[in-house]
Amino acid sequence: LRLRSGIAEAVKVALIKDADFFDFIMTNADKLANRDMDIMERLIYRCSQLHLEHIAGSGDPFEMGSSRPLDFGHWAAHKLEHLTNYSLRHGEAVAIGIALDTTYSYLTGQLLQSQWQRVLSTLNKLGFTLYVSALTEQLDQLDHPHCLFRGLTEFREHLGGKLTITLLEGIGQGIEVHQVDLSLYRDAILMLQDWELLH
Repeated sequence: LRLRSGIAEAVKVALIKDADFFDFIMTNADKLANRDMDIMERLIYRCSQLHLEHIAGSGDPFEMGSSRPLDFGHWAAHKLEHLTNYSLRHGEAVAIGIALDTTYSYLTGQLLQSQWQRVLSTLNKLGFTLYVSALTEQLDQLDHPHCLFRGLTEFREHLGGKLTITLLEGIGQGIEVHQVDLSLYRDAILMLQDWELLH
């Protein structure tokens, strides 16, 4: 399970930083799902490199500001862990968060449909479920503690300052945004529900 958590984090960093690394993960998804240790070693090495490059080059090594691109997919992941009483492990929640923010990026016109499909298919091949019922519970009651969208407010409060989340404007290209369209996020959740039924 820790390996799966690490793989989800590797997908995250590849999507926001390195298209070639994402291609490597996509090509080797079956081997990673079957715990091929040679491929896993290469994954860990590249993931570590990208994290180090980010820390060294970001000008904010201790993440004191409100910008944390390496938290891609995490606003929903943290809320889902809480909503499922942590029966959903961190890596599984991150995979769903990545799928959700990737789908939202597609719906805002920043990703091509083919790119969106590649990301979700890769997550599936890696063995991740991309929809759980906690995504849709109390979704229309924004003040309800079990509403997923409360996770956006909690994420902003956790970071301090204004809301800053990372989306995708291409595979390997993260972009920071400071506001979101909740109706599009609802559509993104329904698309994940449909995707899970069909795959």
